[in-house]
Amino acid sequence: MQFHIENLTCGGCVKRVTTAIHSVDADAEVWADPRSRQIEVQSGKPREAFLPALEKAGYPAAGPLDPEVASCHVPGAA
Repeated sequence: MQFHIENLTCGGCVKRVTTAIHSVDADAEVWADPRSRQIEVQSGKPREAFLPALEKAGYPAAGPLDPEVASCHVPGAA
């Protein structure tokens, strides 16, 4: 399954998103591409199971990329 995450822009973001996915399914395989802001997850769990964890981590799955998003988003950072 694939997710588009608008604020997935760097390696640090990838680590936090992967941690969020693994909090739902520790055995999930995660591939991420910050350039396209896409992640692909291979898991036996349904897509809907991951949405709350991504939201809580500050990386909600969203629609098309907002062109104004240009830098790494770190939840809680000023």
